[in-house]
Amino acid sequence: MENKNYKQYKCTSLFFILQIFYVILCNILNKFMKLLLHSCCAPCSAAIIEYLLQINIKPVIFYFNPNIFPKEEYEKRKNELTKYAAMLNLEVIDGDYNHDLWLSEVKNFENEPERGIRCMKCFSIRLSATAKFAHENGFDTITSTLGSSRWKNLKQISEAGKAAVEPFTGLTFWDKNWRKDGLSERRNFLIHTNNFYNQVYCGCEFSVK
Repeated sequence: MENKNYKQYKCTSLFFILQIFYVILCNILNKFMKLLLHSCCAPCSAAIIEYLLQINIKPVIFYFNPNIFPKEEYEKRKNELTKYAAMLNLEVIDGDYNHDLWLSEVKNFENEPERGIRCMKCFSIRLSATAKFAHENGFDTITSTLGSSRWKNLKQISEAGKAAVEPFTGLTFWDKNWRKDGLSERRNFLIHTNNFYNQVYCGCEFSVK
């Protein structure tokens, strides 16, 4: 008759073996994930990109942020992100910059507070464009770095992301809280380590304080 300690040892060993197989299986599946990562800037993206690479996911970065004003600010953030991505051998796709069109989409909501209706519309514009590009170019999953900022409403981003992929069969929005699992702390560390240009406002002229 097996003693109690030996039975516990066998159960514990089996548990760890199953964990190892689970990690291996996830890494294999992750390798085949075609992820389009909507990115707003290098400071918000670095920790997320690092996390993705660690779990064997190599994202393509989609920089679509027509909300950013002025154009010089848009270019500054794009260049910082592109430079960081190049260090990691990652592709960055620059979406169309049409600030006037963005302004027309948020018209009458200019005086809304941060995290209000204007922000929700802005998320919808950017994530809908991300979903459309993903669908047209063979990606199966999208997610966004927008939620890494503590100034953003996670519920709004989640709703906008899910609505964005709804018209496209086979496309999923990865609704992960990118502030958890030590990512917020890692974000701050990478900002300082890489000496990123770290903007002091969201991007649009209405968010300037």
